[in-house]
Order: sequence, then structure tokens, then C-alpha cells
Amino acid sequence: MAEYLLPDVGEGLTEAEIVAWKVKVGDVVEINDIVVEIETAKSLVELPSPYAGTVLALLVAEGEMIDVGTPIISVGDKLAERAPSSHDGASAREGAGELGAGAAMEIDLSNPSASGGGEGESLVGRNKAERSAVRRTRRGATPAAATATPTQAQLQGAFEPGPSPDVVGADEPAVPSSPARPVPGRERALAKPPVRKLAKDLGVDIASLTPSGSAGTITRADVEAAARSGATSSDAAAPATTSDDVRARARETREPIKGVRKMMAGAMTQSAFTAPHVTEWVTLDATRTTEFVDRLRKRREFRDVKVSPLLVLARAVMLAARRTPEINSFWDEAAQEVVLKSYFNLGIAAATPRGLVVPNVKDAEAMSLLELATALNQLTATAREGKTQPAQMSGGTFTITNVGVFGVDAGTPIINPGESAILCFGAIRKQPWVVDDEIVVRQVTTLALSFDHRHIDGELGSRFLSDVAGILEDPASALLF
Repeated sequence: MAEYLLPDVGEGLTEAEIVAWKVKVGDVVEINDIVVEIETAKSLVELPSPYAGTVLALLVAEGEMIDVGTPIISVGDKLAERAPSSHDGASAREGAGELGAGAAMEIDLSNPSASGGGEGESLVGRNKAERSAVRRTRRGATPAAATATPTQAQLQGAFEPGPSPDVVGADEPAVPSSPARPVPGRERALAKPPVRKLAKDLGVDIASLTPSGSAGTITRADVEAAARSGATSSDAAAPATTSDDVRARARETREPIKGVRKMMAGAMTQSAFTAPHVTEWVTLDATRTTEFVDRLRKRREFRDVKVSPLLVLARAVMLAARRTPEINSFWDEAAQEVVLKSYFNLGIAAATPRGLVVPNVKDAEAMSLLELATALNQLTATAREGKTQPAQMSGGTFTITNVGVFGVDAGTPIINPGESAILCFGAIRKQPWVVDDEIVVRQVTTLALSFDHRHIDGELGSRFLSDVAGILEDPASALLF
């Protein structure tokens, strides 16, 4: 039997939320089969199994936030777990003759390092921790585990056949189907998944409650009592929830700050109060850009690729940066240096159901217009599905945020950490415009550039923004760069 420990999926992340299990107890899995979907501070990630065998237990409920290194699933062979082979029994008797005939060896589940996956276990299979063994008494003998700690007793009994659901009393909460596992730093409270969800919805810390159910389980009444009193623990079961309580809760909804939203909040706060932001605006006639996009859509090469004015803007940004390289740089506070970059990792801010993410196209300056269009399509599609990987969001050098898709004219964007500027692209809409002293209807849009004023002054920022606007007004002027 092997336990899969939650790995660090990248960039030193320390915790993750179990979003959805892709397997259930009894399923047979092979190595690299997807077993669970988790959400980190960066994105949604699907984890493959490093083991092959039968799923013996799901150790963490959906919706729980756990630390890296916590056991999440146990995989093994049911027959091997219940009836060790004669070779294993012989080895056990050789190592401990006093056990007697028929004695067997058992892994000490209370020790994480005794399982199939140690603290260093990862997706690619690092060295496993050494196993340790404890003796298991024969049937009918005085249980040696009776003196073990409650946690050990629960863990050692987790894989023994339990009573049938029919045996459990009607008013007695059933023991959770998944055995409780200790989360590093604190004991994990025992509660059924519906009770955990209720506690999460009501904003109650389930680990701080005093259990009133049998076998030390947290009941629904415990959670409701804590929610009504505003406390974090309850010593006795409380009356059922009234309709007044339900209406009171419906007026407010609390959502925990975690995952991508938590990461975004920290990054934006750091940037806003570290780099002095300056924002400049320009309104321009983008009629020729929209006409150019229409011509591209009719070309055979772009038949299967989505083309929009964002593609032209992305190319314009990279061309304009050639004349103002400070835009594609960042201020290294620790080294007291400005780092100018010869490569262009173009980030596109994307709104997802789980928060704002900014994946980037690596080395975008080396791509043709068709290659850039394909890369942008793939990037945005992956982001909307919530499957952007951490590596795709690291190393950005410049960001475009397209608020025009929401019908917004412009804004004052906050610079992404590690960069020096961000460009806001507003909606393109028909407006009256003066052309050759005549008022005509044109396709008009607004650009807003925020930049780090520590090393990009008004002249540099204005020159860059003017160059970008010039290309959007006349895409043919890109030949001048």
C-alpha cells in the first residue's frame, strides 16, 4: 500500500485545495492516470498517480485546503493488504520469532515516512522514505493496539472491514468513509463531507469545534451552533436551524480568499505600493486596423485562426518597444539595477471564474503574425478553461489587458510584478471623428499605458504610447520600425 503525498507542483507553492476527485474507492489506476484536480495559488492542476493499483481510500475531502506533503490518496492491492503472501509472512517470522505462527507485518500508518510516499515524493518519483513496521496481533489475542494513541488506532483500523451501514443507529452519525489523516501542524477534525461543506459555507473553522458526535465526529448541529453564536467551538448540540437563521444568512455570503484570487491580491498590492505608477491616455482612430483585420480573416492562412484587433495591438507593442527598450525591462530593487530584456514574453490578462490570470507568450517577438495569432488563441482558451500552468504565467515582460471585450473604454491598470509597464486596450466603437475638417463616423478606441516612473519618465512613456497608437491608426506604418 502506498500513500500519495500532495506534491509541490511548481515555484515553491505550499498549499492547495482539493477541487474534484477523478477516481473513487475501488477504482483501478495505472501510473500517470489523472486522480485529482487541485487549485493552487496559480491555477488548476490535474495530478497523475505515481502508483498503480486499487484506490483504497481518498484521504482528503473535496473543498479542503491542505499543505504540501499531506497524504491525499492511498493506492495498493486489496488482496495483498488483507492476505499477505507466504513469503512476507516468513520474512516477518524470521525478523520477530516471538510473533508466532500466522503473525503478519503491518505498515505503521501513523508515521508518514513509513508509507509508500515520503516527504520528498513528487510527480516524477523521488526516493521513497524507508518503511518501518509494527507487529500486528493475531485474532482472538489481546489487542496490542489498545494502548496506541487514538490517531494510530483510527489509522490502523481504517483499512479493516467495518460494520455495515445497516448496523449504524438512525440517530448516530456514521464514521466518515475516508479515514482522518493528520494535517501538518494540527489534528484533522473528523466530519462527514456534507458537514465540512456546511462549515465552509458558514465560515466556521471546523478544526476548532468540540465534537459531540460518536467516535469524536463533528456534527451538523455543532457547526450551526458555532455559526449562530459567532464562536469557533461548541460544547453541545444545538437546536435545528430556524427559517429566520436561514434568511439572515442569505443576506450575506462569505467566500474564502484563496487560490488564484489570493495570489492576485498579493501581487497587485505589492506592485501598487512598490512601483510609482503613472498612467497616460490616448484616443485614436482605429478604422484602418479594423479594415486590416477584416482582410486578414479572408486570407487562406488565417482561415482557421481567430483574428482580432488585439493581434495588431500585440505586434504594435513589440515594434514600438524597439524604439523604447526601457518599456521591456524591470527595476531590480535588490541589485539597484534596471534589467533590459532582449526577449519579449507578452502577457495577456485573462478573467477566469477563479480570478485574474496573466499567462504569457514566450519569445513573441520572434513569431510571425500567423504564429502569434495561433499562440494568443491557445493562451486565452487555456486560461478560460482554468488550466493555465504556473510556468505559463512566469517570466512575463509586458502585459496587455483587454477591457474592451466588456464594453469598457479604458482604465488605469496596475503593473504586473516583475514588469515595468502594462497597456489597457479599450472598446472599439463607432464615434464621430474629424477627418480633413469634416465630421465622419469612425472606429475609435482608447489606450491607457501605466508605467514605472522610477526609470521610465514621461518622455519615454509618451513616445512608446504614441508609436503604438500610430501603428493602430495606420498598420502600414509598421514597415518603418
